[in-house]
Amino acid sequence: LPMAFRDVNARRHIGLQQLSSLASTGRTFLGPMKSHKFIVDESTNQSTLICSAVRLIESLDLTSAAGQLLNETIQAQNKEFKTGMSTLLFLVGAWSNAVVECLQQNVPVPAIVSVMSEGLNSCCERVQCLQIPIHDVKKELCSSRVRPKAFESKTGQVGHDGLTNPQNLLCFQRDTSAPEVIPINSSSHQGDDCHFNKCLVSPLAGFGSVASLVKAGADKSSSVLSGSGVIASSCITQKLTHSRHFSTLGKSHFSSQQGNFQGYLSGPSADPCGCGLGHLAMALSHGNQTSVKLLQSIAAYQQERAECSGSSQINITEIVTCCVLGLPESYSCVSPGFVTLVSPEQATVIKHFADKPLRILLMDGDLTEQYRHLGFNRPQNVRTILEHPNPQGGRAGDVWLSRMSDILMTFEVNLVLVKGNVCENFMERCIASSILVIGCVARDVLCAFGKVTGARAVTYLSQLNASCVGNGAWVELWEASDGRAMDLGELVPARISAGGIPLLTAVLTTALPSKVQLLEDQFWTSLYRLHHALKDGKVFPGGGAVELLCLSHIEVLAEQPERPGNGKAVREFPSPWLAEYKSIVLHALASGWKRYLSVVLCNTAKARSELEACAAVDHHLQKAAACGSPSAYILEEFRRGRVLRASSDPFPDQVTDLKVCDNIAAKTEAWRRALDLVLLVLQTDTEIITGPRRNQLLNSSVSSEFMFL
Repeated sequence: LPMAFRDVNARRHIGLQQLSSLASTGRTFLGPMKSHKFIVDESTNQSTLICSAVRLIESLDLTSAAGQLLNETIQAQNKEFKTGMSTLLFLVGAWSNAVVECLQQNVPVPAIVSVMSEGLNSCCERVQCLQIPIHDVKKELCSSRVRPKAFESKTGQVGHDGLTNPQNLLCFQRDTSAPEVIPINSSSHQGDDCHFNKCLVSPLAGFGSVASLVKAGADKSSSVLSGSGVIASSCITQKLTHSRHFSTLGKSHFSSQQGNFQGYLSGPSADPCGCGLGHLAMALSHGNQTSVKLLQSIAAYQQERAECSGSSQINITEIVTCCVLGLPESYSCVSPGFVTLVSPEQATVIKHFADKPLRILLMDGDLTEQYRHLGFNRPQNVRTILEHPNPQGGRAGDVWLSRMSDILMTFEVNLVLVKGNVCENFMERCIASSILVIGCVARDVLCAFGKVTGARAVTYLSQLNASCVGNGAWVELWEASDGRAMDLGELVPARISAGGIPLLTAVLTTALPSKVQLLEDQFWTSLYRLHHALKDGKVFPGGGAVELLCLSHIEVLAEQPERPGNGKAVREFPSPWLAEYKSIVLHALASGWKRYLSVVLCNTAKARSELEACAAVDHHLQKAAACGSPSAYILEEFRRGRVLRASSDPFPDQVTDLKVCDNIAAKTEAWRRALDLVLLVLQTDTEIITGPRRNQLLNSSVSSEFMFL
């Protein structure tokens, strides 16, 4: 094939420059005060609001090889953890720039690869002493928690205004009393859904509650910390405008808006956090209050079902989302069962089914005439002209439609849940026969309904028999918090459930269509952070504490005459040769984390400029070194809520026990994936281009960089 190639491993490495350029677009995604971006589709002129690295990379035109590798790396992180992608994207750019600087100083590529890899491995081992066991976190948060005193209205109900109104006094108090619970009327179906209606938990219950979490377990010199005290601040009269803990709260009164909506959940006890789980969700949410409220409801319900009061787990497979347009975001809630959007014609069928038990059918595939299951092989060298001849004439497919409709009516099926797509003509025929068919249903939803109704999934309707049909399902139109059924035009929300079903739907409401994807991404990110924290059994202190320890540790390694590690790759190099470049490469590795912390400080308005932010980071590094035990110093600062404060912090004298936590595996894996990608691109020496793009390059301005064959 005709092709062109160019040398990319020059001192200005083209692949690393491409990574740096792509990564720079996600700079504002770091920290809790993220800046949103509009993605505009030129073909439709429709826009979408995004605030995650995944959506950003999906929207970019990644024509370069380095860009495609970056996309694969971020997608892998998202698939496994659903969090850490912004950190990964930023560090890819920061370390790409650092490696280019090493190349400009004539540092050999093998030295860069070996020293950076060993340096990162050493840092990952060093930060293990900062891990906080979940058991200790929950115990501390439940036994001695500090929460803001909510503003009480004339009616005695607690609302969001106590945290957003600057005229109200905001104080932190030690309070171990039960959170406020507002009774509501029960008006839902019988069965296991009844405990959704017992009480309404205020979103302020357990809000902001944090205690001392720190014990320097692996640090030999960390005995200076007791880890048992809690320092609460005095009354704070300033309005917190740039805190990750008090960002973007709804301004409407929760208790008056949420009325008697059956979708809000509560646990068996008065504490909605479930032994600190709600507080842990708050610490992992990084300021996303809407998701925390939903997670508290989900955790309380799942704990009650499992009758588990100790170690709790979040079952991701029992949770789905549904986005409803036309309502304020404060109407977001958790509803039992499966909430989905249906057409107005289907809504008419649902009204016909009011309070009636339904016979349900589950289909594991598409409900179309052309659908064939995975693995179906057609005969080779045979071209199918017409699969089902119709001697009587009529429209193509009428025979199939009539036959499938007859099957459903023979077994008296009222409700069909289909994993894949549904034929539009068949959907219309089912609506005319008062049969409700829902397409694009997740496999986990099908499994949940199968367990409680006895239905067994089939691939084709022709396989249907009496034992495959389940009983006991019911369906109704979803109701908003004021009790009225939603009729928003094109699509109507409906709730499908059955007695004993563990399925929960997070109903995410918004009045802005462009914000739908953003809200859904934020919810799943918060949910997976909590899920991974419980799965790991421990968390990292957040707010830059871990990165600060990495910086301190790298400085120590750079000053040591010894090698940064004992890896085989490092031992292969002669000691004098390695010592010549070790300090340069380690400082380049540290520059990535330093720039990360500086940008977070700027994004959260704790520093006026990146220069001032770097000075603040250096100041903390000096104090950590003077302390004698950097990990002890960092844990103490985290316990007091003073990690990484710059001189221009809007509230420099404020001390708060509101803590932020990070996932351990997600954070360290984001570091490894970022560095692995940078080093992989670094070690490439040639970019070979084949196909029609060669002719385009021949006439382009960069043709001088290529050799054409």
